Amino acid sequence: MQAGPLAANAWADDAAVRRPAEHVAHAASAPKKPSAVAAPRVKGEDIVVATHRLSPADLARAQLDSLPGAATVIDARQVLRGRNLTNADALAFQPGVFAQSSGGGDGLRLSIRGSGIQVGTNYFRSGILMMFDGLPVTTPAGTPYELFEPLGLRYTEVLRGANAFDYGGLQLGGGINYVTQTGYDAQTYQARVEAGSFGYTKEQLSSGKVIGKADYYLSVTNSYRGGYQTETQANSFGVNGNFGYRFNDRVSTRFFFRYRQTRNGYPGYLTRDQILTNPKQAQSPYRAWHSVRIQPGTKFYGNTTSIRIDDQSKLDLGFDYQDAPIDIQNTSFSQIWGYKTVAATLNYTRHDVLAGHKSDTQFGFMDTSDLEAWQTNRVRVRTGHLAGLPMGQILRHVTYGGTENYFHLRNNTELFHDFWLTTAAAVAFIQKSSGVPYPYTAAGANFKQSSVNFVPRGGFRYVVSPHVELYGNVSRSIQPPNDWNLNYAGPYFTGNIPQSGMNSGAGRLRNQTATTYEIGTTGQAWRNKWSLTYYYSNVRNELLSVMTPQSQAVGASIYGNASPTTHQGVEASLETTLYEWAGNRLSLRQAYTWQNFRFRHDAVFGGNRLPGIPEHFYQGEIHLDTKAGFYAGFNAQVSSKVGAAYDETYFAPSYHIYNLNVGYEWPGKHRQVFLSVNNLANTHYAAIVVPGYIAAGKQLAVMQPGDGLGVFAGVSLGFN
Repeated sequence: MQAGPLAANAWADDAAVRRPAEHVAHAASAPKKPSAVAAPRVKGEDIVVATHRLSPADLARAQLDSLPGAATVIDARQVLRGRNLTNADALAFQPGVFAQSSGGGDGLRLSIRGSGIQVGTNYFRSGILMMFDGLPVTTPAGTPYELFEPLGLRYTEVLRGANAFDYGGLQLGGGINYVTQTGYDAQTYQARVEAGSFGYTKEQLSSGKVIGKADYYLSVTNSYRGGYQTETQANSFGVNGNFGYRFNDRVSTRFFFRYRQTRNGYPGYLTRDQILTNPKQAQSPYRAWHSVRIQPGTKFYGNTTSIRIDDQSKLDLGFDYQDAPIDIQNTSFSQIWGYKTVAATLNYTRHDVLAGHKSDTQFGFMDTSDLEAWQTNRVRVRTGHLAGLPMGQILRHVTYGGTENYFHLRNNTELFHDFWLTTAAAVAFIQKSSGVPYPYTAAGANFKQSSVNFVPRGGFRYVVSPHVELYGNVSRSIQPPNDWNLNYAGPYFTGNIPQSGMNSGAGRLRNQTATTYEIGTTGQAWRNKWSLTYYYSNVRNELLSVMTPQSQAVGASIYGNASPTTHQGVEASLETTLYEWAGNRLSLRQAYTWQNFRFRHDAVFGGNRLPGIPEHFYQGEIHLDTKAGFYAGFNAQVSSKVGAAYDETYFAPSYHIYNLNVGYEWPGKHRQVFLSVNNLANTHYAAIVVPGYIAAGKQLAVMQPGDGLGVFAGVSLGFN
């Protein structure tokens, strides 16, 4: 199986899932990390003998084994054993990944290694390259989140930091690649229903099949939730489909389509005491205004084509188009956004033998560009300085633009037995613009900035024994500001005018860069399977919320570049088989994240920690799997306190919550039922903190609560 960023979409990978178990897969790349399906290595050639049919997730893990750093694969089959409300459910138990949701909507607080810690739940995600099937969903504006329905996936790749390099992921947080089901691994007919507390219901109908040289997969989902907190009613409808065709043994193509519309109530943010006493309340005045965020219908079209040039080389081509309209009805004025973007990818992978040693080389290109990007503000509530204006009157129109081009080259060579050296470099061409053409002012003239950046990477991987591996790397990362950040870094309209307090133009923001050192180990021994990684990043021009004299005059914080900061942390996971008998298994899985992010001699905050993310975050689960099909799990989630302001005078309290999940899978059949009980102790806690600037000991409304005690049940039926 030849490795490559888009290999999961190639016909060979789909076919491999369905090969008889006695077939032997010849690994063209590096020696594999420890795997339960790997046979002892044979000198001169790596051979993997399948003792059972390899799942798509197993194949993906094998392809990521050549990375000299931290990367994991989440098998969708495990995620589907419980509730799948949001992507926070799908990304649980991933060390280094902080994924939390609030209110049951699609907004997700997502950060890896401190990326995007300033971005709240109702904004495009920042600092991580997000992908569907190797195609970038991330745009110059960031990542629209409404398309990320967790149902309908085969597996998810989580590539922390520079380990997303082969995809063109040069940002601090790395990348997440969601890989959808195809006709090769889906049921011909499948139905799933989930329901439970807070008025929650979710339905899915899907179908997938192989027809000659073609295959298809189609999934339709619908969900509704009344909400744990007031004003958090949420509903969604989505379609996810793909069609693949294998022309011959060397050429295949696959077309993708996604559509989703959502409507999520907006309750505002609460203070610490409000969450501890009554987390169900909504903040004034959002309850009276019935604030809501609407995605009226986001569309994603994509294609990947794989061309196997010869036995040693392969070319993958990709293209996608997105149309992501947004209607935000949160405050006294509405924000109507329009985003249409295109992206293209090219990856050429080649396997050689140099002086008797294996060598893999990859050249890649990724482009993401705005076709149309704008925001229009209109009068929504006639109050305050908008009291005398007609409903719907245009207050301001903002335009955005951006292009990001990444050329990346990587070589992975075995210098000597079981020791691999990775060298890589990328060149990034980045251009961003913003302006305020209405009402036109001198400050509203179009603002543009551009840069050319060199991003190197080097690493090693050493297979100490068939069961233990060491790795390390040094890398640079670059994170440009989202195009809309430029407007929120600019000057303000002032005076007695309707636009007072809005940004009147754009401001310059520098690209955030970092040098990261990473070292770690993976392995398995004595019924334990572990991964352990330590990283340290020197960050320059980190994109954070700041307060300037001008923004302070209108009571707002804006985006700006911070003084130098450091990010360091530990990402650890441990899976332990506690006891096995007669085909039954009792196990313990644990994931722990330590993250210490600080200013370095800041003029205002000295060496304070960066707020918004807990320093310690732990998830653990005791799990029982029986041969008869019954399974049960009891898990805990523990978080240390979270800074809620830069001056370290205000915190969200620490918490621990407990959850229970039980279910039954009919052996040999695609039928399943489950029951999940979340937050057994009905703990009041802040799931999300979007920090304020300076609290000075006062309580700021910057927190959103997690759900209270909830009971959920589901059933899934599949037929071939």
